[in-house]
Formats: sequence, structure tokens, C-alpha cells
Amino acid sequence: MHRPSRRLLLQAGAVAAAAMAGALARSEPAHTPDDSFVGLRRRWREVTLGAGFDAGAEPYRTWLAGTGRRAARHRAAMAYTGTSLWADQPFPSFAATPGRLLAMARAYALPGTGLTGDATLAAAVAAGIDHYRRHVYAAGADPAGNWWHWEIGVPRALLDAAVLVGPHLDERRSAALRDAVDHFVPESRLGDYSGTSTAANRVDLCVVMLLRAMLRADPGKAALAVSALAPVFRVVSEGDGFYRDGSFVQHSTVPYQGAYGVTLLTGLATLFAVLRGTPWEVVDPTVFAMVERSFAPFVHDGFCMDLVRGRGIARKPFGDHDRGRELAAAILLLGEVAPAADRVRWQAMVKGWAVRQTCRPMGAVADPPFHARLTAVLADDAVPAAPEPAGHRLFPMSARAVHRRPGWCAALSMASATIGHYEHGNGENLRGWHTGSGMLYWWADGHADQYSDSFWTTVDPYRLPGTTVSTRRLPDGAGPAWGDTCPPGRWVGGATDGTYAVVGQHLNGLDSTMEAFKSWFFLDDAVVCLGAGISGADGVPVETIVDNRRTAAPLTADLRAGWAHLDGHGGYVVPDGLRTLRERRGDRDYVTLWLDHGLDPDQADYVYLLLPGASRARTAARAADPGWARVLANTARRQAVRVDALGVTAAAFWNEGAAGPLAASGPCAVLVREDAAGTATVTVADPRRDLDGVTVTWDRPVAGVLRGHPLLAGAATGDRLRLAFGPTAALEGASVTVTVRLS
Repeated sequence: MHRPSRRLLLQAGAVAAAAMAGALARSEPAHTPDDSFVGLRRRWREVTLGAGFDAGAEPYRTWLAGTGRRAARHRAAMAYTGTSLWADQPFPSFAATPGRLLAMARAYALPGTGLTGDATLAAAVAAGIDHYRRHVYAAGADPAGNWWHWEIGVPRALLDAAVLVGPHLDERRSAALRDAVDHFVPESRLGDYSGTSTAANRVDLCVVMLLRAMLRADPGKAALAVSALAPVFRVVSEGDGFYRDGSFVQHSTVPYQGAYGVTLLTGLATLFAVLRGTPWEVVDPTVFAMVERSFAPFVHDGFCMDLVRGRGIARKPFGDHDRGRELAAAILLLGEVAPAADRVRWQAMVKGWAVRQTCRPMGAVADPPFHARLTAVLADDAVPAAPEPAGHRLFPMSARAVHRRPGWCAALSMASATIGHYEHGNGENLRGWHTGSGMLYWWADGHADQYSDSFWTTVDPYRLPGTTVSTRRLPDGAGPAWGDTCPPGRWVGGATDGTYAVVGQHLNGLDSTMEAFKSWFFLDDAVVCLGAGISGADGVPVETIVDNRRTAAPLTADLRAGWAHLDGHGGYVVPDGLRTLRERRGDRDYVTLWLDHGLDPDQADYVYLLLPGASRARTAARAADPGWARVLANTARRQAVRVDALGVTAAAFWNEGAAGPLAASGPCAVLVREDAAGTATVTVADPRRDLDGVTVTWDRPVAGVLRGHPLLAGAATGDRLRLAFGPTAALEGASVTVTVRLS
């Protein structure tokens, strides 16, 4: 298990001890002017507002002028009453009122707004902060409703505004605000790493604590803000945080790189940059490693994939592109304090995203800090635009997979005993029921907006691409909130050698009796999709959705020949039973392809190939060559395929047994790949994460083992290969690869 760096631990221990001693000695630290806090406030402004850009040059001039005009309108509309600060925002107005005060403070602190350094504007901000504090955010008030507003959202905005206007918030008002923050966010809130004080929430709380420290030069609170970060850097095996395979989870059961993860990375990048060179400087290599291990795999051509955005997918169109831009901004900022080699790679990676993101250009938003950094990278000829990487990344601990090949990308969202079907909460994402039922996202060239442009508000929620579902009608918000919708199935994951993969899901439907065994074989130009053991007793049909594309493109289908093609998108080889529908939902066109397994099916199955980016001719040719991918088994006990052209044999063993030349002594995933040099790799994984040992047999002459693995307990070669592995449960679903010499 990874531990925080020695530097961080030593520093955290020292500052935590200092903070504890200070807390015992006094309830409120004496005000001690400190040059380090003067520099800290200046650095906060530089990092959060931007520095080094030309305020008189476009696009900054227009953006800054607009910021000033909005601030002027806010100031002019202020009306101090007991029920509001702005008439259109009655209290508590958790987001709008503090947000407007912060926007005004930024107009005061930024150059080129027309209100830069305007004392009357700063005074209005100070008076507004105090008014809101007296009527809503008062020490002793009952924190009714969502805890987040009281502990993170409101105090961060108010404290940020207070720091930016500086001495314009007099000591009386400053002390009252500090008392209110201390009431809702006491130091004890950072003493226990549990509940709502974990992962991204913990980082946010630390940012609030640092701002509180800056408001009155409080070294004890600054030290606490740093020491309380230490648990965030630990690798976890359950609950919230980063996992060994790169997964990031929040709310215990929701993969969340694209929302809470963005918040976490942005907060850490800000803290690292602001605190650099101060007595509270914090550096830990974990976050540097996670940029490419946890976040980058889910960014495709500049947008962050929806399968790691939780309930946020339903908020607004192009939210995936917004989150991608925020991740890029955090990565470039973090790069300023990262090792040089990391910084160089990240700049090339972000440049590649920006160059390829054409439907919503990344640089179109003129937010000064990010725009200035991105513009510098784009203009630097020494920084290459990194291409989209090729390969497969499997995240067994979060039931996610991402597959990249030249010209296309696919991503798979599943549910398991530890990962929920979907998340709803605060009235959001009430119909995301089936996003964990094997939803297969895919993008061919030119379709980066496929799931961005109002997809979630117009798509049929019972027909998400790749899923197998009971058509039983569900109420909005079916199942418990906040991702607590985990099915009982434990075999979820697969095996990958980094290029190809076999991924499987023992699927139990949400609030239904439906059960299925689904496997995906991710290859060079195709995904082979198998389903078996499909059963249900809900009194309704069960369907497998081959695809549901948001497009008006022409569909060509030769159902007798077993194929269909969607112009400009790709092809489908479906031997039996394909049904198609073209419809307009809301103001968006859709083409749906699906398989109807009938009313209350018993052990139904399916086979189809997805060919992203394929032409009509290539689709027809693949359909005419049924031997290209041979199905070796497709039952509720095992699913397997053989692709001779790639030298690939792969199987999902739901139970012990044999499939073609492969056999396994227990439930596992196996991927064998032969090459032209006379060697082969055998990759094995334990998706259930509970085996004390497993033996895999390949009925193929093998001369010897070239490269083993610490868990390889024994190997027999000769007429066939027999590999015995030790306790694979300890690998948490990760793959084990052994290289052999063929006879």
C-alpha cells in the first residue's frame, strides 16, 4: 500500500503537533503579522485569478470588461433586507449570494475590469459578506439542509471574497466571519477521516481551512489545512479515494474522476501551487502519479467520459467537455510544481487534447489563469501535441474499462457488489437506472459530441447502448440515493494485457429479477459482445441494446446477411434477430438497434460484433466471414472466443470448466495472445477477488516459461501448458501475465 512521502509525513506530524498545542493553549490565536501570510495571500490571487497575462489583449480585455460590468450590476442591485441581499435571491441563497459577492471581489482584484482597486466596490463586498453572515451564515445558526453548503460552498466563497478585498473587511466583520466559519467548520472536522470528510470533500475542507488561516494570519490553522491532507494520498481498498488500479471513488460506490475527482485534483493543484515556498509547502508523489493513472484514461479528445461523472451527467449539455477543460486546467497548474519530466508529458498531453477538441474548443473560454497557461503551451513549438494513446485500461475496483485503438475509443460502465448501478441525489439523474448495466460508449473520429449534446435528456433511458435490461417501468429515482444501488454480482472485471482485453459482468437488473452474463472482447477494430443466461420473471420483455446513436445518419441493414451500417459511424454484425428503429426524441434524432429476448426469457443469449468507424464494405465483408471471430462458448458457465488473425483466445470463466483449448479450475478471466516470434502471453485475472489459487490450462505445446510472476506457484510445459497461481485475491482484480516460448 502506498504511503505519503516522508517529507509530507514529517511536515504533517510537526504541524499537527503545533496545531494541537496551539488549540490547547488558546481558543483563538493571537494576531501575528507574518510576511509569509502576505506572500500567501498574494500567491492565492496569482494562482486563482491568474498572473502574467496582458489585460489589454484579447480575449482577456473583453472577458475582464464583462466581469467588471457584471460586478457593477450586482453592486447597483444590492438591497439590504432581512430576507435577501438581492431581491431576486431570497435567503438562504447558498450559491447565488456568496457567488455574486465573490464575483464582485474578483472584479476588484483583477486588472482591466474598470473596477480594479475600486474602494467602494470592496466596501460593498465587505458589507454584503457581513449582511449574509448576520442573516444566514451566523455562528450558532442551525445548518439545515445539505451540509455541503455550510461547510464548503458558502465559507469558501465568503472567505475567498474576504481575502481578495483584504483590509476593506474591518476587524469586527472579519472576526464575526471567522467565528461563523469556526462554528460550522471546527478544527475537529478534520480530525476524523470518515463520513463526508474524505477524498474530494476533505480537500475542499482543507482549502476552507487555509482561507480561514489567511484571513487572520493563523499559522495553526494553516498547519492543520496541510496535515489534514495526508489521508487523501493513501491508496485504499474500499470506500472513498484512490485505488491501486487507478480507480477513484466517492460516495463509497460511485466512480467519480469526472466530478468529485476534478474537484480533488483542482483543489490539490491549487494548494500545492499556493503553498509552494511557504512554511506549509506540501508535496506528495501520489497525486502526480494519479494524473496519468486515474484521470487521463477517461479523457478522450479533451472531454471527460460520462461513466465517471456520477449524477452530474444529467446537469447540462456538454458537461463532459466542461469537466475535461477543468481537468486540463488542474493538470497544467499542478505541472508548475511537479517534476520536470511529469510537466513535459502533461503539457504534451493537454496540448493534444486541445488540438483534437474541435466541437467545443478548449481554449474558447477566456478564464485568465487557464487560458494563459494553455495559450503558452499551444504556442510552444518545443511541446508536441501528444496523440491519443492506444491500448486498454481496466479498472476492476470501479467496474470500468477504456479501450483505445487508432481511430476509435470505447468505454464500458458496469455495476458490481461494490459499485452502484447509478447515482441519483438532490433531484439529479433520476433516470440513470441502467448506466451500470453494461453501457458501452464508443466514439469514432468526428463524433466527440455523441453523448454530450443533450443525450441524457433525450435518450430512451431503457435503451442505453450495450445494456441488457428488463423493460419493467421504474419510478424516477428508483433504488436508494447516492449510489447505494449495488447488485449482488461479484464477477465483474476481466483480464487485459494492455492491448486487448476480455471483460465480463454478472449482471443483476436494478429493481428487477433479470439476470445475465455479459462479456466483451476488445480487439483491434472490433468489440465482440456475448450474452448468455439471460433470464427474468418481471412479466415484461428483456432487451439487449446493440446501440442507440444520437444521429440522423442513414442506416443500411441487410438483416438476412446479418449486418447493419450507420453512415459515418460504424458497423454491426448481428447474426440473428436485430431490430431497428429511427425516432425523434425531443429535438434529437436517434437510431436504435436492439435484440428482443422476449417476455420473461429463460437462458436467452446473443452474439454481435461492434465495428467502430468501419465502412459499409468492411462491415459486409466481416459478416461474410463468420470464422473471423469463432465463439468457443457462450453459456452461463463460460464465454470464450478465438480470433486467429490476431492470435487471440480469451475466455470469461463464470465457473470452473473448459472452453476450446482453455480450462480453469475456478472463476476467472483468461486472455492468451500468440505472436509471430514464437512466444505467447497468458494473462489471468480474478474478477471476484476471492480466490486462494487458480490453475489455468492451455491445450497448446509450450517449450518453457520465459517470464513468470510472483504469484505463479507452478508451471508445467510440454504438450500443453499448465499454470498454477497462488492467492489472486490480493491483486484486487488486477491481471497477471506470464510469457512462454511456444514449441
